[in-house]
Parts: sequence; structure tokens; C-alpha cells
Amino acid sequence: MAWLNYHHLLYFWTVAREGSVTAACRRLHLAQPTVSGQIRMLERSLGHRLLQRRGRGLVLTEAGRTVFRYADEIFALGRDLMAELQGRATGRPVRFVVGVSDAMPKLLVHRLLAPALRLPEPLYLSCLESDPADLLARLARHDLDVILTDAPVSPATGVRAYSHLLGRSGVSVFAVPAAAGRYRRGFPGSLHGAPFLLPGADTMLRRALEYWFESAGVRPVAVGEFADSALLKVFGQNGLGLFALPSAVEPLVERRYGVRAVGRLPGLHEEFYAVSPGRQATHPGLSAILQAARGGLLDS
Repeated sequence: MAWLNYHHLLYFWTVAREGSVTAACRRLHLAQPTVSGQIRMLERSLGHRLLQRRGRGLVLTEAGRTVFRYADEIFALGRDLMAELQGRATGRPVRFVVGVSDAMPKLLVHRLLAPALRLPEPLYLSCLESDPADLLARLARHDLDVILTDAPVSPATGVRAYSHLLGRSGVSVFAVPAAAGRYRRGFPGSLHGAPFLLPGADTMLRRALEYWFESAGVRPVAVGEFADSALLKVFGQNGLGLFALPSAVEPLVERRYGVRAVGRLPGLHEEFYAVSPGRQATHPGLSAILQAARGGLLDS
């Protein structure tokens, strides 16, 4: 297996940035023969010329531009690593970058992340919401520390990641107060023909609801479909139709949106996961979340 000499790469990168070997030598505090010789060794190991003379100066070859672009990213990551470790040593907040699947109810995300925010050492929380495929790609590039989602990672994705089960929750149906009492009578059969707001088609909850309705012979009338769970709740709050959310956040949904739980769909549960790059929780924020999950943070 070929190994890249990062000292040689650093010398090349510095020459490319400074525009000349002489300027790079001043920056590196090294003699010109040392820098020139080690760049030639890098070129031999890569099998490509990286620099060529043009007039009295040096310019990057096509291969040199490619190597420079990668070197830029490599050394930027190195600076980020040092800043992160120095931040921990000086007591600055540890950065915790969380990817949130767009199917996740926001009230549930807050509940899941709360244990990390109660750690003795301060965290700087950064949340990014996107679709699962985009989040997995970012996790593979180490842009994220963890993903919160409603489905485990499939081996078919080809992404090396581990799914930690955080808990299971029943599924409750909500309506504005004026309608909740009416639909409680004969629930869940009362949902037959009722106006219903559905989550996005690619969510686990949508698939679970459709399967449950089909199995129970209950057919609500779909009046809307919402990829954004927050938008779904706003329309439900304004009486457009009934909607379903995890029972784990039932009291919060009632207080926040002024709706009432009609009932829980019997036998239907959702599962929620933290997806990390490896089996072991190396980030203190993720460790706190997993420890709280083992104590039954979500189960309802």
C-alpha cells in the first residue's frame, strides 16, 4: 500500500501558496535544496509532475492543481483538529454537530438532545436538518458527529455507520379540541372517513400509518401531505384535519399547539435512532444521549 509523506505534501502546498520556492523556504525556515528535493520525492511517489517552470516562476500542472486542492482540505482539517483539542483544554465549549432527519418531530429532537446539554462541560450545539441520504453522506465525510432519525441505516447504503436504538414510542392521533371529543367516541374506527394530515411519503411514520389503516380496515380521507412535521402541526392546529405524532411528545404537543389527543393507535409504534460513524460513542454528547436512552428516555 502506498503511503503519502505529509511533510513532502506540506512543502509542496507551501510553495504553491507562496508562489515560489524562495518564499516557501522563508515561511518554512528551511534551505532551498531541502524543499526542492523533497518536492521531487513527492512527485516521484505520486508519479506526476506537480510544478513546472514558466518564465522565471513556477506554475501548477493539472496534477499539481488536484494535489493542491486536496492538500488544502487536509491541512484545513488539521487546523480544525488542533482548534477542537485546544478548545477542550482551555474550557471552551465542545462542538457537537447533529444531523436531524427532516421527518423527525422537532419536540422529540429537543427531548433527545436535552441530556447532552446538561453535561458538566459546555457544548456548542450545531443542528443541521436534511434528508437521510444527504445526512449519511455528511456523516461519511465526518461533517457530523451523529444523526437523529426514525430508521436504522441500511447496509445497502454502503456507508460505514452504526445505528443505536434510542427507544420506541406509541403513535397518538391529535385534533383541535372541538373535534377531539367527537372522534374519541368509537376510536380508532371513528377515523374512517375523517380528514387526515399525512406525513411525507418517504417517512417511516407514513408507511406505518398506511399499513395500520389497511390492516384495520380504517380509511381516513387524506386532505394534505407534509414533509415538514412542524408545518403539519400548524395546519393541524388550525383544524384542517387530524394528524399523528409519537406518543412520547403527547403532552408537549397538546400544550404547544392547543390540540388534544384523540387516542393511541393500538399496536403501532415508532422507533428512533442515533446513527454514529462507529459502534463506540466517542463524543460526550452522544454518550449522554445513549445513557439517557438506556434509562427509558423515550419508551411510551
